Formats: sequence, structure tokens, C-alpha cells
Amino acid sequence: MPIISAPRRRRLPPGLAFLAACAVAGLAGPSAAAAPPAAAQPDSALARALARIEGEPLTLEQALLAAVAGSTDAQIARTELDAARGALRRERGGFDPELFGDLGRSASEQPTASLFAGASVLETQQSLGSASLSWRSRWGTELTAALDAVRLETNNAYASLRPQYDAAGRLGLRQPLLKGFGAGADGALVSAERSFESALAAHDDAVLGVRAVVETAYWQLHGAVRDLAVQQLLRDQAASLLSETRIRADAGLIGPGQVASARVFLAEQEQAVLDRRETLDQVSDSFAALIGRRPLGEARRYLTADAPPLAHAAPDEEAAVSAALASNLQLRSAEKNVAALQALADAAAGNARPRLDLLGSLGGAGLSGSGRRIVSPFGADPETIQTADIGGLGESLDQVVRRTYPNWSVGVSFSLPLGGRAGGGERDRIRAVAAGAGQQLEAARRDLERRVRADCRELAANRDRLALADEGVAASREQVRIGLIEFRNGRTTAFELVRLAADLAAAQQRHSQTLVRAARAAADLRRLTADGFITKESGQ
Repeated sequence: MPIISAPRRRRLPPGLAFLAACAVAGLAGPSAAAAPPAAAQPDSALARALARIEGEPLTLEQALLAAVAGSTDAQIARTELDAARGALRRERGGFDPELFGDLGRSASEQPTASLFAGASVLETQQSLGSASLSWRSRWGTELTAALDAVRLETNNAYASLRPQYDAAGRLGLRQPLLKGFGAGADGALVSAERSFESALAAHDDAVLGVRAVVETAYWQLHGAVRDLAVQQLLRDQAASLLSETRIRADAGLIGPGQVASARVFLAEQEQAVLDRRETLDQVSDSFAALIGRRPLGEARRYLTADAPPLAHAAPDEEAAVSAALASNLQLRSAEKNVAALQALADAAAGNARPRLDLLGSLGGAGLSGSGRRIVSPFGADPETIQTADIGGLGESLDQVVRRTYPNWSVGVSFSLPLGGRAGGGERDRIRAVAAGAGQQLEAARRDLERRVRADCRELAANRDRLALADEGVAASREQVRIGLIEFRNGRTTAFELVRLAADLAAAQQRHSQTLVRAARAAADLRRLTADGFITKESGQ
């Protein structure tokens, strides 16, 4: 009498069908493995399990775009870039020309006691205007052009012009020779320029970092989805084997102990499904926090619409290190930060010296007005004098321009803080800060080289690691095939068969982890080498 009677000769349950398909795929050659119907292939069973998982599918490109737009790290880097741009604009404004102007009018009445005052109560009305333009160069040179004009009216009997126009013009120069010269003058501006370049590189690195982190998280989400699908298949296999075990126990082929073992294993797999589902939800929540938005509609989690690449080109390690040292944005940001501090240190060193300034000016004066009659009270007979008209305000200004009445000056100004502790202390402080930043830069270079070499080795070993993972899956399938034969012949237990299926699931999970691991290394290497990356900001 056959072991399996005719009435019980039925189709295998879905879980055992999957195990049988795995066994067939491991036993048959390439042509036979491609021949079975889709329902019998392990990949099709996994695809059906993946299709049963609910969520919003998302491509990698969609995730990257959403992350760059909504990532808090990218937005923080953008605000720091805007702040550095504002600081640079402020420092550049210190070298912009500055225009000054004053307009005013005054009047006064002054009692006098002198016979020569011209009136017992001297009344004056005065209108004045002045304009000047100043400019400071990046060498510390200060240039000033000033023009003053005054219109004076008075009741002084001896005033020969009424009204009287006075004008004066001057070109001034102040050139620092020690303190305030060169780096001491534009050190803050140079530092702001380097700080802006540092912030720009940091912004671009933040964008690259967000892309690398999101890509890694995307493939981790892919692995979590696949792990849940594999675990659900394993749970289905455990349920199918429990059903098959009960049938064989009812036929008297096996004892109740194997049925109990199958029940225990099914309970464990049900709990494992809950754990995998919870892990997937946690990974999806972390992924949603990275890209800055939750799944749409009633979807509770994200699903991946793309699969990780199966192969990665193994980069040349030394070439990758050289490219990273030359192009890494984080390293460039640190270099510019050191340059900014060094500019401040140079400025502090220059400004710690005494002040010695060269001063010079070149100018002219002008006088004009309307003539009037003056009665001289001196002498035996009063004498009337008619003064000539010189002209209006324009004449006075013309005299200034033509330097009809020139003036000039030249000299030096010197100051020496006794002790020099303020300037010297600031110089020493900034030098120490710059030296510390230089050490941090060197540490960043060393860490960058370490990370690049690790990623290169990861990618170089990926082909062998993936081949070993494939070999592990194939070997696990062969174990399942043999286990099915032994189970039907009564030579093994249901628990042992499900354990073999668990080994197959673990092998498939290791295969997924290998793909995710290589994708993470590739994404990290692209970030470390910048890989021709350019943002809208850095392209301006």
C-alpha cells in the first residue's frame, strides 16, 4: 500500500509549493530552472508576497528630490549660507564710497561795546552747506573730498560785501604705514570671502550628504520590505507544514510530537512577522522624517519602487583617494574655514603694530559777494567807499576749483600703545584658533582617506560577497530539496524541514543585505569624491 493514498493525493499547500520550487530550482540546470510555470518559481512567490504588503511606492529619484527640498539639514545649511552671504556683503560695504552732506541756517543778535564792531547790536544771518565724499581702499588708504560754502549777511557797517559768500574745498589723504595697512585693513573682508566659500562648500556637502543618507535609507527600506515578504512566506510555509503534518499524523505516519513542534514553530514565525512588520514601519517612519513628508492618503508606510543595482564597478583605491582629497566638499569647507581664520590672524598681527599714518591735503578757498557803500567815520571828514561786486556763490566755488587761493598740508601721525597687550593678545588668540582649525583639517583629511579606502574595499569585495550570497541561497535551496524528500520518506521531522526553510530565508536576507551594503558604499563614495556634483548655488 503506498504511503500517500489516492484520496490524499492533492496539490501541495502554497508554502510547500514554494519549498518544492526552491528545491527544483536548486536541482535542475539552467534550462530546467527557466521552464517551470511562474506560480512555481520562488521569485514569483516572493513577488506575490511583496505585492501583498500595503504602502505608497516611491522611486529613488522621487525620494531624493523630496529630501533635498524638505530636509532640515539642507535647510540649515542654506540659512548658514545666507548668513555668510550677508556677512560678506556687510564687509564689502566697508569699502564703499560714502557721501555726507549738511545744510543749515542760523541767525544771531550780539550786543557790542566796541566802536569798531560796526553796530551796537550786531545782527548776522548765516546759511551754510557742506558736502564730502570719502572712500577707503583695501590697502587702508582713506581719501576725502570736501566742499563747504557759507552765505553771510550782517548789519556790520564795515562789511564790504553784503551778502558775502565764502567757499573752501579740500582733498585729503590718510595712508596707514604700519597698523591698518594691507592685511590689517581688509582682513575682515578676506575672512568673510573665505567664510562664504566655506559655507557654500558646506551647503553643497550637506545636499550631497542628504542624498547619500536618503539613498542608503531607501535601500534599507527596500531590505526591510523584502525581509517582511520573506518572513511572511516563511510563516505561510510553517502553516502549510503544520497542515501537512496533521494529515500525516492522522494517517499514523508520524507522532503527535512533530505536530506540536510544527505548532510551536508556526507561533514563532507569526511573532517574527509582527516583528518584521514593526521594523518596516520604523524604517519607513525614519525614511519619512528624512525626506520631510509622510505617505499620501491612507498609506501607513513607504515601499520602494526601485531595486538596488546588482553590480558596482570596483574603483581604483589610490585614484579615489586623490579625487576625494581634491574634490571633497566637506574638506574644502574646512580648508576655507582655516583660510578665513588665517586672514583674521594676519589682520591681527598687522594691527598689533604701532600706528603710523601719512597725512596730506590739497585745497583752496574762495570769496565773493555784492559790493556796497561804506562810510568811514575815521578822519576829519567822513569818506564814502564803494566796494566792487565780486560775484555770487558760483564765483566763490570757481575760485576753489581753480585754487585761486591755494592751501596744502603734509605730515605724519603716530601712536604707540604702551605694553601692546590688547593687540598682541588678540593676535595670539586668533593664531591659536587658526592652529586648532588646521589640526582639525588634518584630522578630516585622514578620516576622509580612511572612509574612501573602506568604501573602495567594500565595492571591490562586493562581487565576491554577492557570489557567496548567491551560493548560500543555492545551497539552502538544495538543503530544502533534500529535506522535502526525507520528510516524505519519514526520515526527518517537520521542525527540521521548517528550520531548513528558515535557513533559506536567512540566506535570502543576507543576499538583500549584501546589495544594500554595496549600494550604501557606492552612495557614500559619491559623496566623499563629490563626483562632479554642482548645485544651483555653487554654479552662480
